[in-house]
Amino acid sequence: CCGAQGQHTCCSPSAREGQVFLQGTCLPFLAEVLLRMHSVGICGSDVHYWQHGRIGDFVVKDPMVLGHEASGTVVKVGSGVTHLKPGDRVAIEPGVPREMDEFCKTGRYNLSPTIFFCATPPDDGNLCRYYKHSASYCYKLPDNVTFEEGALIEPLSVGIHACKRAGVTLGSKVFVSGSGPIGLVNVLVAKMMGAAAVVITDLSASRLQKAKEVGADFTIQVKNETPQEVASKVESLLGCMPEITVECTGVQACIQAGIYATRSGGTLVLVGLGPEMVTVPIVNAAVREVDIRGIFRYCNTWPVAIALLASKRINVKPLVTHRFPLEKALEAFETTKRGEGVKVMLKCDPTDHNP
Repeated sequence: CCGAQGQHTCCSPSAREGQVFLQGTCLPFLAEVLLRMHSVGICGSDVHYWQHGRIGDFVVKDPMVLGHEASGTVVKVGSGVTHLKPGDRVAIEPGVPREMDEFCKTGRYNLSPTIFFCATPPDDGNLCRYYKHSASYCYKLPDNVTFEEGALIEPLSVGIHACKRAGVTLGSKVFVSGSGPIGLVNVLVAKMMGAAAVVITDLSASRLQKAKEVGADFTIQVKNETPQEVASKVESLLGCMPEITVECTGVQACIQAGIYATRSGGTLVLVGLGPEMVTVPIVNAAVREVDIRGIFRYCNTWPVAIALLASKRINVKPLVTHRFPLEKALEAFETTKRGEGVKVMLKCDPTDHNP
């Protein structure tokens, strides 16, 4: 049932558990598509697995294909696939539930403990020439949405999910901590959802300039300020404490600044992942009723993102600053590791390196 150069994930030992087999053929194959990959973005998690071999409890024990921000073209479809055909351009949602558990039933399939997720051990990613994926989690791209925009739906989805969890709405004052790719998509989405003003912080002046380009109203280049001083600067620029803070770094001092900055009764959403244990002013948050919420990836965001991109209500194109052919993947990863640019994109189709 493979046919994708060994990348058939349901044939791996971890994926066979809970799958139904009939006469030696795994039934999920009937509802899958074979894709010729086009664009794959490099995420910080890809670099972390490459450098450290683990993220939290997810440990790389065997060789693993990286890549989960991706788009490609349908080459073949399983007999059970009706909404896609060869030639369709699609964006890939990397998380696919393996079973209909309680989380799937309530629409929060991202929390399913058995979910398949590209480039999360032991599941292979899609940084390759050809790749097989569940058809239900491949979304057809409109003609006016490029492959690179399709690949950027993955990080954009983090912003959509975070801003929904935060409750961003018309007139919101928002503080975004961290101006990396995830901080930038949160700026884009917060403004799209009606935020009246967004202030963003970072160590890098160049990244803060990019934040201004994508819609941030105010920027703060953090140097040696204490968390309380950062919070004071945020309040000064906004003219009030923000109702919503979106923390995208995972750095302890930044989480502390987020708590101090958020208005009483407001919401702090933790997006960035850092050390398992951090010291935070939890009493300060508790007595001021600051809600602290986490997010884990995203769910039900691809149709929303595609609609926003097709209508040109959101522009993610400026996020791509570097492009490399697949043959230069190591150079691309080194570029990301050095923190150069914003989003590094790998082009997997040797015949088409267009966006």
